Amino acid sequence: MSYPAQPPAAGPYGVAPNGQPYSDKSKVVAGILQLFLGTLGVGRFYTGHVGIAIAQLLTCGGLGFWSLIDAIMFFASSDRTDKQGRVLRG
Repeated sequence: MSYPAQPPAAGPYGVAPNGQPYSDKSKVVAGILQLFLGTLGVGRFYTGHVGIAIAQLLTCGGLGFWSLIDAIMFFASSDRTDKQGRVLRG
């Protein structure tokens, strides 16, 4: 009896549903950083989105609203990506 060949994982954390390898960054860590230090844009710096992070830094996270919504989106959304476009692992 032979088993069908499994394609090898494309990355150390496996492959996302979109076929790309998962990121080495975690959406839970990004969400926690964004929740507590979002007015400084730390969650976005962590994921490599420097432009958005600087905008959050300059606006104090959109007076806190932008950073709070961003933190919730990191926790709730399953398609958040890092700078290379890889899905954050959950």
